Amino acid sequence: MLTNKITYLLFNRWQNTLQPFEINPSKLEATFVKLVEAYSAFGRHYHTIQHIDYVLNTVQLLQTYTQNLAAVKLAAWFHDVVYNTQAQDNEEKSADYAGEVLYSLGIPTSCITNVQRLILNTKHHLADNIDSQVLLDADLAILAANAVDYQEYAHAIRKEYAWVSESDYIKGRTKVLENFLQRQRIYFTPLMYEKSEQAARDNMQAEIEQLIMFIRY
Repeated sequence: MLTNKITYLLFNRWQNTLQPFEINPSKLEATFVKLVEAYSAFGRHYHTIQHIDYVLNTVQLLQTYTQNLAAVKLAAWFHDVVYNTQAQDNEEKSADYAGEVLYSLGIPTSCITNVQRLILNTKHHLADNIDSQVLLDADLAILAANAVDYQEYAHAIRKEYAWVSESDYIKGRTKVLENFLQRQRIYFTPLMYEKSEQAARDNMQAEIEQLIMFIRY
């Protein structure tokens, strides 16, 4: 549950994101309320508004790499706005949602197009420019968290897939983690690669080992 303090801080962040566009205050507030409602929907345990805050914090750390910081921030806000673990088109629907909201706010079409492209690139975590690299690194920053936070993240992901049997979840989750480990780089930006690459690999490897151990016992 969001406290009034957290909501206030997040709203300030939302205002800051849209500041370059001089949005009508009432529209700005209304869209924020809807975003919070979406990220607070039943069944969300990791892909919440707190995740968006975490992503935005990382984007802030990586902002010197960006070419269009405003678009990256907007994509961060909307990239998981539609999230259904039983669907395969969350990114497409999130991009559509972003397009509709940003159009209603009067955001330039060129910016909306950039935002939607950035969101769609999160589907397979493949970057086509530096802005996409920043967003993807921010989205995956949790992988390099300390052991306690990583365990909470892994547990929250499991809760979002509560409808999946234990054996199927272990197989599917292991495959996802192994696919990331097989990449030459998990993080694209120099700062994240230097600071977080090894920690992320260690965390994922440890999770795989725990999953395999669960099968054995």
